[in-house]
Amino acid sequence: METIKTIGGGFFWDDLKLGFRFRSQARTITEADLVTFVNLTWMNEGLFTDISDDAGRAIKGRLVPGALVYAFAEGLLMPSIQGAGLAFLTAEIDVKGPSFVQDTIHVEVEVVELRPTSKGQRGLARTVNRVLNQKGELVLTYNPLRMLKRRPAS
Repeated sequence: METIKTIGGGFFWDDLKLGFRFRSQARTITEADLVTFVNLTWMNEGLFTDISDDAGRAIKGRLVPGALVYAFAEGLLMPSIQGAGLAFLTAEIDVKGPSFVQDTIHVEVEVVELRPTSKGQRGLARTVNRVLNQKGELVLTYNPLRMLKRRPAS
């Protein structure tokens, strides 16, 4: 029987090389996204919920939490590990600048560390992930260490 390839799978550990880079699709942050995220997480800080005092703020506009930007970045990257991801182990997150409702973000990824684990069918991969808005401005960086499956023997 012929093997049928499943499309939409992510990168296995063996597919990655140090210095390998790729870019995600883009996603526009909407007002509905902000409201839903704030209600879901209870991040009811006035910066995100009160638009009546915009004049008194140093940053003008419909600011969104850095946590929302990070969560969207991870969502944008899910296709890259679909079917191969085993665990998200650790990361440092650094918010570099504000993000707003109507910003369109994408993620640029570079593989910076690869290590096999003691169990032969998995490996560790660290990337540096840069989230940029539609103006090319860097708004967030993070460096996840993930455990990925190794490619099954054919």
